[in-house]
Amino acid sequence: MDEINRQMELIRRGAVEIIDEKELEEKIRRSLNEGRPLRVKAGFDPTAPDLHLGHTVLIQKLKHFQDLGHEVIFLIGDFTGLIGDPTGKNETRPALTPEEVEENARTYKEQIFKILDPEKTKVCFNSSWMNEMRAIDLIRLCAKHTVARMLERDDFKKRFQEGRPIAIHEFIYPLIQGYDSVALRADVELGGTDQKFNLLVGRDLQREYGQEPQVVITMPLLEGLDGVHKMSKSLGNYVGITEPPKEMFGKLMSISDELMFRYFELLSEKSMEEIEGIRGLIQRGEVNPRDVKMDLAMELVGRYHGEEEAKRAKEAFIEQFSKKKIPDDIPEARVNQGEKVYLPSFLKAHGLCSSASEGRRLIRQGALKIDGQKVSQEEVSFTPPEAVIKLGKRRYLRVLVDAQT
Repeated sequence: MDEINRQMELIRRGAVEIIDEKELEEKIRRSLNEGRPLRVKAGFDPTAPDLHLGHTVLIQKLKHFQDLGHEVIFLIGDFTGLIGDPTGKNETRPALTPEEVEENARTYKEQIFKILDPEKTKVCFNSSWMNEMRAIDLIRLCAKHTVARMLERDDFKKRFQEGRPIAIHEFIYPLIQGYDSVALRADVELGGTDQKFNLLVGRDLQREYGQEPQVVITMPLLEGLDGVHKMSKSLGNYVGITEPPKEMFGKLMSISDELMFRYFELLSEKSMEEIEGIRGLIQRGEVNPRDVKMDLAMELVGRYHGEEEAKRAKEAFIEQFSKKKIPDDIPEARVNQGEKVYLPSFLKAHGLCSSASEGRRLIRQGALKIDGQKVSQEEVSFTPPEAVIKLGKRRYLRVLVDAQT
Protein backbone atom coordinates (compact mmCIF):
# COMPACT_ATOMS: atom_id res chain seq x y z
CA MET A 1 0.00 0.00 0.00
CA ASP A 2 1.44 3.36 -0.97
CA GLU A 3 1.57 6.27 1.47
CA ILE A 4 -1.41 8.15 0.02
CA ASN A 5 -3.65 5.09 0.30
CA ARG A 6 -2.36 4.39 3.81
CA GLN A 7 -3.25 7.89 4.93
CA MET A 8 -6.64 7.84 3.23
CA GLU A 9 -7.54 4.55 4.88
CA LEU A 10 -6.91 5.94 8.37
CA ILE A 11 -8.65 9.22 7.57
CA ARG A 12 -11.73 7.42 6.26
CA ARG A 13 -12.07 5.42 9.48
CA GLY A 14 -15.37 6.35 11.09
CA ALA A 15 -15.93 9.35 8.79
CA VAL A 16 -19.43 9.93 7.40
CA GLU A 17 -18.45 12.12 4.45
CA ILE A 18 -15.33 13.60 2.87
CA ILE A 19 -15.88 16.60 0.59
CA ASP A 20 -14.03 15.94 -1.64
CA GLU A 21 -11.99 12.71 -1.53
CA LYS A 22 -10.12 13.48 -4.75
CA GLU A 23 -9.20 16.91 -3.41
CA LEU A 24 -7.92 15.34 -0.20
CA GLU A 25 -5.81 12.81 -2.10
CA GLU A 26 -4.30 15.64 -4.13
CA LYS A 27 -3.59 17.67 -0.99
CA ILE A 28 -1.85 14.65 0.59
CA ARG A 29 0.16 14.07 -2.61
CA ARG A 30 1.37 17.69 -2.60
CA SER A 31 2.06 17.52 1.12
CA LEU A 32 4.33 14.50 0.59
CA ASN A 33 6.06 16.00 -2.45
CA GLU A 34 6.68 19.40 -0.83
CA GLY A 35 7.34 18.14 2.70
CA ARG A 36 4.62 20.47 4.01
CA PRO A 37 2.11 19.00 6.47
CA LEU A 38 -1.57 19.75 5.97
CA ARG A 39 -3.19 22.26 8.33
CA VAL A 40 -6.08 20.39 9.93
CA LYS A 41 -8.58 22.33 12.00
CA ALA A 42 -11.45 21.48 14.33
CA GLY A 43 -13.30 24.11 16.32
CA PHE A 44 -14.95 23.78 19.72
CA ASP A 45 -17.09 26.45 21.34
CA PRO A 46 -16.48 26.36 25.12
CA THR A 47 -20.17 26.19 26.02
CA ALA A 48 -19.74 23.75 28.94
CA PRO A 49 -16.85 23.16 31.34
CA ASP A 50 -16.28 19.47 30.63
CA LEU A 51 -15.80 17.35 27.55
CA HIS A 52 -17.48 13.96 27.17
CA LEU A 53 -16.65 11.03 24.91
CA GLY A 54 -18.93 12.42 22.20
CA HIS A 55 -16.64 15.44 21.87
CA THR A 56 -13.60 13.21 21.63
CA VAL A 57 -14.70 11.64 18.33
CA LEU A 58 -13.36 14.74 16.56
CA ILE A 59 -10.30 14.92 18.78
CA GLN A 60 -9.52 11.28 18.03
CA LYS A 61 -9.69 12.04 14.30
CA LEU A 62 -7.35 15.00 14.87
CA LYS A 63 -4.96 12.53 16.47
CA HIS A 64 -5.11 10.36 13.35
CA PHE A 65 -3.94 13.35 11.31
CA GLN A 66 -1.31 14.09 13.94
CA ASP A 67 -0.04 10.52 13.77
CA LEU A 68 0.23 10.92 9.99
CA GLY A 69 2.52 13.91 10.48
CA HIS A 70 0.10 16.74 9.76
CA GLU A 71 -0.33 19.99 11.70
CA VAL A 72 -3.31 19.90 14.03
CA ILE A 73 -5.09 23.09 15.07
CA PHE A 74 -7.44 22.86 18.04
CA LEU A 75 -9.52 26.01 17.69
CA ILE A 76 -11.33 27.25 20.78
CA GLY A 77 -14.25 29.40 19.69
CA ASP A 78 -14.15 31.90 22.50
CA PHE A 79 -15.58 34.57 20.18
CA THR A 80 -18.21 32.36 18.53
CA GLY A 81 -19.06 30.99 21.97
CA LEU A 82 -20.33 34.45 22.89
CA ILE A 83 -22.77 34.25 19.95
CA GLY A 84 -23.97 30.66 20.41
CA ASP A 85 -24.12 28.11 17.61
CA PRO A 86 -27.71 27.97 16.30
CA THR A 87 -27.18 24.51 14.80
CA GLY A 88 -30.07 22.19 15.63
CA LYS A 89 -31.82 24.81 17.77
CA ASN A 90 -35.45 25.87 17.36
CA GLU A 91 -34.88 29.08 19.27
CA THR A 92 -32.08 31.54 19.92
CA ARG A 93 -29.41 30.28 22.32
CA PRO A 94 -28.81 32.35 25.47
CA ALA A 95 -25.41 34.01 25.24
CA LEU A 96 -22.60 32.99 27.56
CA THR A 97 -20.74 35.58 29.56
CA PRO A 98 -17.06 36.26 28.76
CA GLU A 99 -16.18 34.85 32.20
CA GLU A 100 -17.99 31.56 31.46
CA VAL A 101 -16.31 31.24 28.07
CA GLU A 102 -12.86 31.95 29.56
CA GLU A 103 -13.26 29.37 32.34
CA ASN A 104 -14.61 26.69 30.01
CA ALA A 105 -11.82 27.36 27.49
CA ARG A 106 -9.23 26.85 30.22
CA THR A 107 -10.60 23.43 31.11
CA TYR A 108 -10.75 22.43 27.43
CA LYS A 109 -7.03 23.12 27.07
CA GLU A 110 -6.34 20.88 30.05
CA GLN A 111 -8.51 18.04 28.79
CA ILE A 112 -7.56 17.74 25.09
CA PHE A 113 -3.98 16.75 25.84
CA LYS A 114 -5.27 13.48 27.23
CA ILE A 115 -5.49 12.58 23.52
CA LEU A 116 -3.39 15.03 21.50
CA ASP A 117 0.36 15.54 21.75
CA PRO A 118 0.83 18.98 23.35
CA GLU A 119 4.16 19.39 21.55
CA LYS A 120 2.51 18.92 18.16
CA THR A 121 -0.80 20.71 18.73
CA LYS A 122 -1.48 24.35 17.96
CA VAL A 123 -4.20 25.81 20.18
CA CYS A 124 -5.85 28.95 18.78
CA PHE A 125 -8.65 31.25 19.92
CA ASN A 126 -10.79 32.87 17.24
CA SER A 127 -11.05 36.04 19.31
CA SER A 128 -7.42 36.70 18.33
CA TRP A 129 -8.53 37.75 14.83
CA MET A 130 -12.21 38.54 15.38
CA ASN A 131 -11.44 41.14 18.07
CA GLU A 132 -9.25 42.90 15.51
CA MET A 133 -11.98 42.97 12.84
CA ARG A 134 -13.45 46.40 12.21
CA ALA A 135 -17.16 46.99 11.63
CA ILE A 136 -16.54 47.58 7.93
CA ASP A 137 -14.66 44.27 7.69
CA LEU A 138 -17.60 42.44 9.27
CA ILE A 139 -19.99 44.10 6.82
CA ARG A 140 -17.80 42.98 3.91
CA LEU A 141 -17.79 39.47 5.32
CA CYS A 142 -21.58 39.47 5.54
CA ALA A 143 -21.77 40.65 1.91
CA LYS A 144 -20.17 37.39 0.79
CA HIS A 145 -23.27 35.32 1.65
CA THR A 146 -27.01 35.69 1.06
CA VAL A 147 -30.10 35.28 3.22
CA ALA A 148 -31.41 32.78 0.67
CA ARG A 149 -28.35 30.57 1.22
CA MET A 150 -28.75 30.82 4.98
CA LEU A 151 -32.38 29.73 4.71
CA GLU A 152 -31.28 26.59 2.90
CA ARG A 153 -30.08 25.40 6.29
CA ASP A 154 -32.67 23.07 7.82
CA ASP A 155 -32.94 24.62 11.27
CA PHE A 156 -33.20 28.17 9.91
CA LYS A 157 -35.68 27.04 7.26
CA LYS A 158 -37.94 25.34 9.82
CA ARG A 159 -37.87 28.31 12.18
CA PHE A 160 -38.68 30.70 9.32
CA GLN A 161 -41.58 28.54 8.12
CA GLU A 162 -42.94 28.21 11.65
CA GLY A 163 -42.68 31.94 12.29
CA ARG A 164 -40.09 31.49 15.03
CA PRO A 165 -37.69 34.43 15.41
CA ILE A 166 -34.19 34.23 13.94
CA ALA A 167 -31.82 36.86 15.29
CA ILE A 168 -29.44 38.53 12.83
CA HIS A 169 -26.40 37.49 14.86
CA GLU A 170 -27.36 33.83 14.29
CA PHE A 171 -26.85 34.33 10.55
CA ILE A 172 -23.42 35.73 11.32
CA TYR A 173 -22.33 32.63 13.24
CA PRO A 174 -21.68 30.38 10.17
CA LEU A 175 -19.83 33.25 8.50
CA ILE A 176 -17.49 33.70 11.45
CA GLN A 177 -16.89 29.95 11.71
CA GLY A 178 -16.15 29.96 7.99
CA TYR A 179 -13.85 32.95 8.33
CA ASP A 180 -11.84 31.01 10.92
CA SER A 181 -10.78 28.74 8.06
CA VAL A 182 -9.69 31.78 6.07
CA ALA A 183 -7.70 33.18 8.99
CA LEU A 184 -5.99 29.83 9.57
CA ARG A 185 -5.62 28.94 5.86
CA ALA A 186 -7.00 25.50 6.73
CA ASP A 187 -6.47 22.60 4.35
CA VAL A 188 -8.95 20.36 6.17
CA GLU A 189 -11.73 21.03 8.65
CA LEU A 190 -13.44 18.42 10.80
CA GLY A 191 -16.90 18.62 12.30
CA GLY A 192 -19.93 16.59 13.29
CA THR A 193 -22.58 15.79 10.71
CA ASP A 194 -24.71 18.56 12.21
CA GLN A 195 -21.98 21.06 11.28
CA LYS A 196 -21.92 20.32 7.55
CA PHE A 197 -23.54 23.62 6.53
CA ASN A 198 -21.07 25.68 8.58
CA LEU A 199 -18.11 23.69 7.25
CA LEU A 200 -19.19 24.25 3.65
CA VAL A 201 -19.47 27.99 4.32
CA GLY A 202 -15.78 27.82 5.15
CA ARG A 203 -15.06 26.33 1.72
CA ASP A 204 -17.09 29.08 0.05
CA LEU A 205 -15.38 31.88 1.96
CA GLN A 206 -11.90 30.56 1.22
CA ARG A 207 -12.72 30.76 -2.49
CA GLU A 208 -14.00 34.33 -1.98
CA TYR A 209 -10.70 35.26 -0.30
CA GLY A 210 -8.60 33.66 -3.05
CA GLN A 211 -7.61 30.54 -1.10
CA GLU A 212 -7.82 26.90 -2.11
CA PRO A 213 -10.97 25.53 -0.43
CA GLN A 214 -10.58 23.24 2.54
CA VAL A 215 -11.62 19.60 2.48
CA VAL A 216 -14.55 18.98 4.80
CA ILE A 217 -14.73 15.78 6.83
CA THR A 218 -17.88 15.09 8.83
CA MET A 219 -17.83 12.67 11.73
CA PRO A 220 -20.83 10.90 13.28
CA LEU A 221 -22.50 12.09 16.44
CA LEU A 222 -21.67 9.42 19.01
CA GLU A 223 -24.68 7.71 20.53
CA GLY A 224 -24.92 7.98 24.29
CA LEU A 225 -25.30 5.17 26.80
CA ASP A 226 -28.91 4.63 25.72
CA GLY A 227 -27.75 3.74 22.20
CA VAL A 228 -30.42 6.00 20.69
CA HIS A 229 -29.79 9.70 21.22
CA LYS A 230 -26.49 11.49 20.70
CA MET A 231 -24.35 11.74 23.81
CA SER A 232 -25.45 14.75 25.80
CA LYS A 233 -25.16 15.94 29.40
CA SER A 234 -28.71 17.26 29.25
CA LEU A 235 -30.00 13.75 28.42
CA GLY A 236 -27.88 12.13 31.13
CA ASN A 237 -26.51 9.54 28.67
CA TYR A 238 -22.93 10.80 28.64
CA VAL A 239 -19.51 9.63 29.81
CA GLY A 240 -17.46 12.63 30.93
CA ILE A 241 -13.71 12.35 30.49
CA THR A 242 -13.12 13.95 33.89
CA GLU A 243 -15.53 11.66 35.74
CA PRO A 244 -14.04 9.42 38.45
CA PRO A 245 -12.48 6.24 37.00
CA LYS A 246 -14.97 3.88 38.69
CA GLU A 247 -17.95 5.87 37.42
CA MET A 248 -16.49 6.03 33.92
CA PHE A 249 -15.71 2.30 33.87
CA GLY A 250 -19.19 1.38 35.10
CA LYS A 251 -20.90 3.56 32.52
CA LEU A 252 -18.91 2.00 29.69
CA MET A 253 -19.80 -1.48 30.92
CA SER A 254 -23.49 -0.54 30.65
CA ILE A 255 -23.47 -0.01 26.86
CA SER A 256 -24.96 -2.66 24.58
CA ASP A 257 -22.77 -5.18 22.79
CA GLU A 258 -23.74 -3.61 19.46
CA LEU A 259 -22.89 -0.09 20.61
CA MET A 260 -19.57 -1.37 21.95
CA PHE A 261 -18.25 -1.77 18.40
CA ARG A 262 -19.33 1.76 17.51
CA TYR A 263 -17.23 2.99 20.45
CA PHE A 264 -14.32 0.79 19.36
CA GLU A 265 -14.35 2.27 15.86
CA LEU A 266 -14.65 5.91 16.90
CA LEU A 267 -12.72 6.00 20.19
CA SER A 268 -10.26 3.10 20.38
CA GLU A 269 -6.64 3.01 19.27
CA LYS A 270 -7.13 -0.53 17.99
CA SER A 271 -6.89 -0.99 14.23
CA MET A 272 -9.97 -1.88 12.22
CA GLU A 273 -8.40 -5.29 11.53
CA GLU A 274 -8.14 -5.92 15.29
CA ILE A 275 -11.71 -4.76 15.85
CA GLU A 276 -13.08 -6.99 13.09
CA GLY A 277 -11.07 -9.87 14.55
CA ILE A 278 -12.71 -9.30 17.94
CA ARG A 279 -16.14 -9.19 16.31
CA GLY A 280 -15.44 -12.54 14.68
CA LEU A 281 -14.36 -14.09 17.99
CA ILE A 282 -17.62 -12.98 19.62
CA GLN A 283 -19.74 -14.24 16.72
CA ARG A 284 -18.05 -17.64 16.95
CA GLY A 285 -18.61 -17.73 20.70
CA GLU A 286 -14.89 -17.86 21.44
CA VAL A 287 -14.90 -14.85 23.79
CA ASN A 288 -17.45 -13.31 26.15
CA PRO A 289 -18.65 -9.83 24.99
CA ARG A 290 -18.42 -8.69 28.62
CA ASP A 291 -14.68 -9.37 28.67
CA VAL A 292 -14.22 -7.44 25.41
CA LYS A 293 -16.21 -4.55 26.87
CA MET A 294 -13.91 -4.59 29.88
CA ASP A 295 -10.93 -4.22 27.53
CA LEU A 296 -12.60 -1.19 25.92
CA ALA A 297 -13.37 0.33 29.33
CA MET A 298 -9.79 -0.32 30.46
CA GLU A 299 -8.42 1.43 27.37
CA LEU A 300 -10.62 4.52 27.69
CA VAL A 301 -10.34 4.90 31.46
CA GLY A 302 -6.58 4.35 31.17
CA ARG A 303 -6.35 7.11 28.57
CA TYR A 304 -7.90 9.71 30.86
CA HIS A 305 -6.83 8.49 34.30
CA GLY A 306 -3.82 6.20 33.81
CA GLU A 307 -3.43 2.43 33.73
CA GLU A 308 -3.31 1.96 37.51
CA GLU A 309 -6.61 3.79 38.01
CA ALA A 310 -8.13 1.74 35.19
CA LYS A 311 -7.04 -1.50 36.90
CA ARG A 312 -8.53 -0.35 40.20
CA ALA A 313 -11.77 0.63 38.44
CA LYS A 314 -11.97 -2.82 36.83
CA GLU A 315 -11.38 -4.56 40.16
CA ALA A 316 -14.05 -2.41 41.82
CA PHE A 317 -16.50 -3.18 39.03
CA ILE A 318 -15.96 -6.94 39.34
CA GLU A 319 -16.28 -6.75 43.12
CA GLN A 320 -19.35 -4.55 43.05
CA PHE A 321 -21.37 -5.87 40.16
CA SER A 322 -20.23 -9.44 39.58
CA LYS A 323 -20.65 -10.22 43.28
CA LYS A 324 -23.70 -7.94 43.57
CA LYS A 325 -22.24 -6.04 46.53
CA ILE A 326 -22.92 -2.48 47.57
CA PRO A 327 -19.52 -0.76 47.65
CA ASP A 328 -18.13 0.18 51.03
CA ASP A 329 -16.93 3.63 50.03
CA ILE A 330 -20.20 5.18 48.84
CA PRO A 331 -20.87 8.79 49.85
CA GLU A 332 -23.07 9.56 52.85
CA ALA A 333 -25.70 12.15 53.68
CA ARG A 334 -27.53 12.97 56.91
CA VAL A 335 -31.20 13.82 57.34
CA ASN A 336 -33.53 14.10 60.33
CA GLN A 337 -36.19 11.49 61.05
CA GLY A 338 -39.55 12.64 59.71
CA GLU A 339 -37.93 15.25 57.47
CA LYS A 340 -39.54 15.40 54.03
CA VAL A 341 -36.85 15.14 51.38
CA TYR A 342 -37.48 16.34 47.81
CA LEU A 343 -35.53 13.65 45.98
CA PRO A 344 -34.64 15.40 42.67
CA SER A 345 -32.89 18.24 44.49
CA PHE A 346 -31.44 15.86 47.10
CA LEU A 347 -29.92 13.62 44.39
CA LYS A 348 -28.42 16.65 42.65
CA ALA A 349 -27.03 18.10 45.89
CA HIS A 350 -25.18 14.85 46.60
CA GLY A 351 -23.79 14.35 43.11
CA LEU A 352 -25.98 11.50 41.88
CA CYS A 353 -27.30 13.53 38.94
CA SER A 354 -26.39 16.77 37.22
CA SER A 355 -29.68 18.61 37.79
CA ALA A 356 -33.01 18.32 39.54
CA SER A 357 -34.71 17.91 36.17
CA GLU A 358 -32.47 14.92 35.42
CA GLY A 359 -33.38 13.52 38.84
CA ARG A 360 -37.11 13.87 38.10
CA ARG A 361 -36.68 12.16 34.75
CA LEU A 362 -34.75 9.22 36.23
CA ILE A 363 -37.32 8.77 39.00
CA ARG A 364 -40.15 8.70 36.45
CA GLN A 365 -38.20 6.12 34.44
CA GLY A 366 -37.97 3.84 37.48
CA ALA A 367 -34.21 4.21 37.88
CA LEU A 368 -34.33 5.01 41.62
CA LYS A 369 -34.33 2.40 44.36
CA ILE A 370 -34.30 2.90 48.13
CA ASP A 371 -33.23 -0.18 50.07
CA GLY A 372 -33.79 -2.27 46.94
CA GLN A 373 -37.34 -1.02 46.28
CA LYS A 374 -38.24 1.10 43.27
CA VAL A 375 -39.44 4.57 44.20
CA SER A 376 -41.69 6.63 41.92
CA GLN A 377 -42.64 9.51 44.22
CA GLU A 378 -40.44 12.59 44.32
CA GLU A 379 -40.75 13.31 48.06
CA VAL A 380 -40.00 10.82 50.85
CA SER A 381 -38.96 10.62 54.48
CA PHE A 382 -36.36 8.12 55.67
CA THR A 383 -36.55 5.67 58.57
CA PRO A 384 -33.69 5.33 61.10
CA PRO A 385 -30.96 4.34 61.27
CA GLU A 386 -30.08 4.46 57.55
CA ALA A 387 -31.18 3.82 53.96
CA VAL A 388 -29.27 3.11 50.76
CA ILE A 389 -30.23 4.96 47.57
CA LYS A 390 -29.32 3.41 44.25
CA LEU A 391 -29.76 5.48 41.09
CA GLY A 392 -29.33 3.58 37.84
CA LYS A 393 -26.75 0.80 37.89
CA ARG A 394 -23.79 2.51 39.53
CA ARG A 395 -24.71 5.48 41.68
CA TYR A 396 -25.16 4.96 45.41
CA LEU A 397 -25.76 7.16 48.45
CA ARG A 398 -26.01 6.03 52.07
CA VAL A 399 -28.51 8.16 53.98
CA LEU A 400 -27.92 8.31 57.74
CA VAL A 401 -31.11 9.20 59.60
CA ASP A 402 -30.85 11.05 62.91
CA ALA A 403 -33.65 9.82 65.19
CA GLN A 404 -35.79 12.34 67.02
CA THR A 405 -35.06 12.64 70.74
